Amino acid sequence: MVMEPVVLEPQKLRPEIIQRIEAMDDESLLLHRLLLRVEKERLWQELSADAEADRRLGKIDPLADIIREARAELRRG
Repeated sequence: MVMEPVVLEPQKLRPEIIQRIEAMDDESLLLHRLLLRVEKERLWQELSADAEADRRLGKIDPLADIIREARAELRRG
């Protein structure tokens, strides 16, 4: 069974999120904060691993030159 992702419009999603947060007790809010921290750490590790893989493949090497060229172009206007 494959679940299709649900796409919600921000103007509909925002009130639902606010309602859920307002309904949470203090303990639930603390647990939610903890879960967000764990997710942030997981994402940071995943991004770091991906960046390291890109560095090993030489994808980041030209990045300094790309930034330098972009800055020069922005200065020229």
